[in-house]
Amino acid sequence: MGERNTIIESSVNCRQICIGAATLFIGTLVYLIDRPPDHTYFVYSNLFDISLHNTLPNIFGIIGNSLPTLIHVFSFILITAGLLSCQRRGCLIICVSWFIIDSAFELGQGFKPLIVKIIPEWFAGIPFLENTENYFLHGTFDLNDLVCVLLGSIMAYFVLLTTNRIEKVSS
Repeated sequence: MGERNTIIESSVNCRQICIGAATLFIGTLVYLIDRPPDHTYFVYSNLFDISLHNTLPNIFGIIGNSLPTLIHVFSFILITAGLLSCQRRGCLIICVSWFIIDSAFELGQGFKPLIVKIIPEWFAGIPFLENTENYFLHGTFDLNDLVCVLLGSIMAYFVLLTTNRIEKVSS
């Protein structure tokens, strides 16, 4: 049993996963505190009233507009790379892949009519995917968000390289 745990531990980078998850939690706070509940899928579709909007003061201010975009790409890169325990090349591939995905979603908001036409109807019956059409219809393209996707990807790459070195030293 101890040997199996060692194999599992060595196949993931827990430090990267924890940094990614903690950062994702901060991004979640933006939606819970600063954004109206009817603007966020996981808040308005929740069985419980988890919104703190108008309960707590707006703590993120103007950076709360684009901060979730930066956090999303940053944290998903770290979680993905941590789960796959990648080296330099793999980290770069993950960063570029998430950059493309997040950029495509942001650019898609600028081409609403085209994107909405190509969303499959069967998405409507699947949790999370059911909100795809609304994401594009009600979302707005923002150049600042594209810049945040780039910054988040670059920051994540440097954190991955640093945490890979730390993980090697502590092993």
